[in-house]
Amino acid sequence: MASWRSPHPDAAPFLSQADETEEEAAAKEGSRVGGVQPEGGVQAVTGISYPRSVMIVAVLCYINLLNYMDRFTVAGILPDIESFFRIGDSSSGLLQTVFISSYMVLAPIFGYLGDRYHRKRLLCLGIAFWSAVTLGSSFIPQERFWLLLVTRGLVGVGEASYSTIAPTIIADLFVSDQRSRMLAFFYFAVPVGSGLGYIVGSKVKDLAEDWHWALRVTPVLGVVAVVLLVVVLREPPRGAVERLSDSSLRYTSWAADLRALSRNRSFVLSSLGFTAVAFVTGSLALWAPAFLYRSCLATGQSRPCPDGDTCSSQESLIFGLITCVTGFLGVGAGVEISQRLRRSNPRADPLVCAAGLLGSAPFLFLALVCAQGSSLATYVFIFIGETLLSLNWAIVADILLYVVVPTRRSTAESFQIVMSHLLGDAGSPYLIGVISDRIQRGRPPSYLLEFRSLQYALMLSAFAGVLGGGFFLATALFIQGDRKRAELSAQGLLQEEAEPEERIVVPKRGRSTKVPVSSVLI
Repeated sequence: MASWRSPHPDAAPFLSQADETEEEAAAKEGSRVGGVQPEGGVQAVTGISYPRSVMIVAVLCYINLLNYMDRFTVAGILPDIESFFRIGDSSSGLLQTVFISSYMVLAPIFGYLGDRYHRKRLLCLGIAFWSAVTLGSSFIPQERFWLLLVTRGLVGVGEASYSTIAPTIIADLFVSDQRSRMLAFFYFAVPVGSGLGYIVGSKVKDLAEDWHWALRVTPVLGVVAVVLLVVVLREPPRGAVERLSDSSLRYTSWAADLRALSRNRSFVLSSLGFTAVAFVTGSLALWAPAFLYRSCLATGQSRPCPDGDTCSSQESLIFGLITCVTGFLGVGAGVEISQRLRRSNPRADPLVCAAGLLGSAPFLFLALVCAQGSSLATYVFIFIGETLLSLNWAIVADILLYVVVPTRRSTAESFQIVMSHLLGDAGSPYLIGVISDRIQRGRPPSYLLEFRSLQYALMLSAFAGVLGGGFFLATALFIQGDRKRAELSAQGLLQEEAEPEERIVVPKRGRSTKVPVSSVLI
């Protein structure tokens, strides 16, 4: 692994003109490979036509949509689940925490497998398992809340297999701006799928007059996803599009991969920044609809949910629609802004991410403060805050793919998942619930107290956004050098530090000495 003090430093000033624009870099790359056009070169290396590659991305996007729909269907029907199982805020927060914890623990395993084994088979098995477990969770009786927690944990198996592998397939089908656009299309599914989870969950519950049916939608669509994977997906060779060659890549041990990733400052710092994004989105995803519902109760705009009856779904529906729209606007705007700024500033990606997080924090804070006084102002501030927060999704994924060599990308994806969930949305829903319960403890129960306690707890999310913005600003200091090192390594022009070679004991001049295995002639 190249050391941090490499011969390719970050030469450009922080906010200055780039030393080399993307157009100049593309022209230089074209001359190096003999003038091959990017599209033709990619298709010749992968053996997959451009229309087929777009179809593969569309299928992966559809599955990502289901992934987030399933994850946030529970949040859309959370008041009904609390009423059915008779649980408090702390137990409700555990539903998301258990799922994320399982997902986080299993991600490194699938990251290791995804870098070394057949990715299509791993995807099919994971999605089939996830669909079966989600369907089973809809039949749990009232006295078995612990079993619902177990099934939410098992859902993490399927999602870990998908989230660590799918972006690396896209990276092996496209390069440069095309890759950024395809990743934007792929990550549209994150906020849009989340919003659809709220909408589908609440509307299916209303139509069926039973919240259990909300959990039975995504499993059926999951079966369709497996069929599409089998029919459409062809697996491209790893890293070939960046080398414009199908020659074999040099693999290293898992321990060497981890050491290399830990020394990659852009990867570590951008992952910490994304952890803040996960903290904010995780807490809002589970608690925002409940917070809006409690604000209506505190002001007398809504009636409480009777035990055993379904609750009003208006807040979940509105929040879901906002999440969908802001997802389209934020993800698309983030990619477009970063692509335009890259032409003059090589640090554009982390700077756009930093601006999104730092800009979203005050609007989310204002949304919490204004909730009791004006519902319209609250929704407007949520809209602006979520739009700015959504700028990050596709850009963070693109940063990872271009600062990490192809043979480590699934491992890098998995450890970014571990870091972002361990310190982000694995604990934030539960932490918010615990703080809310602690504020209520020892005080006479009231709808106003329930609203205030959750309001104060959710303010922690705004401060987490500011911290994440700082990490992205730090990423901008190192992004140019780390990207250059990854490109040269992928092309075989930069040798990494060799792993320590195994040594054996041999006799030498009457004494025993240890020498490298390769130096012994047999």
